[in-house]
Formats: sequence, structure tokens, C-alpha cells
Amino acid sequence: MHSCDTRIKYKIIKSIFLIESQITNLLSEDGIAYYYGKILTFDDANGYFHSLLQNIPWKNDEVFVLGKHIVTKRKTAWYGDSNYVYIYSNTIKQALPWTRELVNIKQIVENLSNTKFNSCLLNLYHDGNEGMGWHSDDEKSIEDNSSIASVSFGAERKFSFKHKQSNKTISVLLEHGSLLLMKDATQKNWLHSLPKSRKITRPRINLTFRRMVT
Repeated sequence: MHSCDTRIKYKIIKSIFLIESQITNLLSEDGIAYYYGKILTFDDANGYFHSLLQNIPWKNDEVFVLGKHIVTKRKTAWYGDSNYVYIYSNTIKQALPWTRELVNIKQIVENLSNTKFNSCLLNLYHDGNEGMGWHSDDEKSIEDNSSIASVSFGAERKFSFKHKQSNKTISVLLEHGSLLLMKDATQKNWLHSLPKSRKITRPRINLTFRRMVT
């Protein structure tokens, strides 16, 4: 998966997707969300998916909503350049050191987006019965207006945006081995969600690369 042939295939894919003028902003206003489509070959995406599924120390997420302690079916993991602390929904996570696979994916994403990232939140959704409600990634521990890069593996899932003022919604289907880049004021002006769907029976792994305040 990391051979010379893979690097050649990556360069070919990069040449297809890296012309930013040809990447459409999904959002109509008040933010930028570029969908690059598939940035990895099918075989490479499969390799990363199975490696992440087997080797990441997945744990059920624990959140506090309206004073209630909830253990989610969705599982997560948190990695970074340093032992960054990430707090959301009254949950505290401390970053693990990067794995070789995560470093490789991060380098590909950084080259495509021309952005450096120092951390990554991983989510494992076992099937379409697990999703994510409306929220913004705007915690104080994340650099203000910094980019967030979302890489998807496994089952294709719909990803939706909703404007905080107008309630306008926009959706995109996130493919296996694809990249979505959210930039600038997107988190301030838009919510996003991963809707549930009983039709989806396969797992999905999502990597969201971020820039934490250091």
C-alpha cells in the first residue's frame, strides 16, 4: 500500500483533484466546504480502512447532554502531535501519539489542502443506526477559523450542513476514500450532521484532522 506504485497512483489522483478552481464550494454563503471526492485508490482506501478498524484502540464515547450521562454506540479515538486535551460535551480526551497509517493519511491531506494539522479525531460508526446530530466544531481548544479536513472510509454516508440563521440545508454523499475540507468561518455560521439511515448496514470510519491551540 505504500510502494512506489502507490505514490504514482497518488500523484495521478492529486493532479485530478488539486486544481482548486475546479473544486466547488458546497456552501452558498458564510463559509467554505470543498469536497475533493476520492483522494485514494480503491485498494489503498480498503487497506487503510481495515488497518484502522483493527489497530485503533476504539472506545465508546461518553457525553453529557442536558445533565444526562450517555454512552454512545459510536466509538472514537483521539491523536495528535502532543498530548493535546480535547473537551466537548463535557467529555475530556487526551491525544495518543500518531500511528504510521495516520501520519501517511495526514501527509496526503496536508499536501492536497495546503494546510498543516496537529491532531485528529477518529469516529467509528458500526452501521447507519449510528450518526451525529447537528453541531459545530467550534470548541475553544480548536484554532479560530482553522480548517478541518474530514476523510471517510467504508460505507458511503450523507453529510449535511445547516445555516445557523437561515436554516438552509445542503448535503453531500461522502465516498469511500474521500476528502471534505471545511474552512474559514464555516464552524461559526453552519452546523453539520451525519444523519442516521437504516439502509446502511456496513461500518464507516471518519477522520477529522484539526488544528488545536498550542
